[in-house]
Amino acid sequence: MVNSPLKEQLSGVFAPVVTPFRNDEILYHALISNIKSLNNTGLRGYLVLGTNGEFKSLSTKEKLLVLENVVKHAAPDKTIIAGTGAESTRETIELTLEAARIGVSMVSLLMPHFFRKYMDDEALIGYVLEVADVSPVPVMLYNNPSVAADVLVSPYVVEKVSEHPNVVGMKDSSSGNFESYIKASEGKEFYVLAGSANFFLDLLLAGGTGGVLSLANVFPNKCVELYEAFRTGDVERAQELNKKLVALNKKVSGFGGVAAVKAAMNIVGYIGGDPRRPLKPLSGEARKVLEAELKEFGFLSNK
Repeated sequence: MVNSPLKEQLSGVFAPVVTPFRNDEILYHALISNIKSLNNTGLRGYLVLGTNGEFKSLSTKEKLLVLENVVKHAAPDKTIIAGTGAESTRETIELTLEAARIGVSMVSLLMPHFFRKYMDDEALIGYVLEVADVSPVPVMLYNNPSVAADVLVSPYVVEKVSEHPNVVGMKDSSSGNFESYIKASEGKEFYVLAGSANFFLDLLLAGGTGGVLSLANVFPNKCVELYEAFRTGDVERAQELNKKLVALNKKVSGFGGVAAVKAAMNIVGYIGGDPRRPLKPLSGEARKVLEAELKEFGFLSNK
């Protein structure tokens, strides 16, 4: 498993690509520009149509157009993961088949949560396995209770779905659970990635393989530098970078979520654009505070 091509695909830093908007319209030229710039970094790949991509605010047609543009312009060495989770198994399968047709490497499933109290372990297991049975590409779980009505994937769910040969990993954005997921999938080809810079290094040290980090939209090279320090055994350097990135992440994503990530991208030279309503962009004053914070951390000269 050490030399597994799948493990290689899921080892490193991923940017959860934002969808740039202006006046609620998608700026496809900006999306393409961001991807072309990020291609020149050491990122392992992109997660498209995730939380930072505001996928719940996109129509099906828009989701597919975003995917098509990313797949078309991404460098050949990048792993492309598409968020295809929906409330029904049927719609999830339809989106998954379309994403596979477009050419993504794999798909990521946010857990259904509208009927929250009925989303027990068996319902979630059935959902994941039904999609995995028919998906032409590998399937990952996206565990993010904060945007899924507090639906939390249990270690038992991970233990069961990781037995399926087409279920290959998880992006975990929950708090304090990654070690239980790594243990539950032990011995299987199932890889756990951090969904936040706040515990990225801790997850790597526990046996995880990578991270899908909102900060990678803004400072991809710094995020990759941390991963490379870990990979090469320079734990001291990794810990030094980690301290800075965790603090910075709290000033960006933790400061204002997607709106702050987009504002930070605009500040450093990418095109974050605005969020789509009803999400609001940062106020002028908040943007000044954010820019001052970025300058204080000394990262503005190095994306």
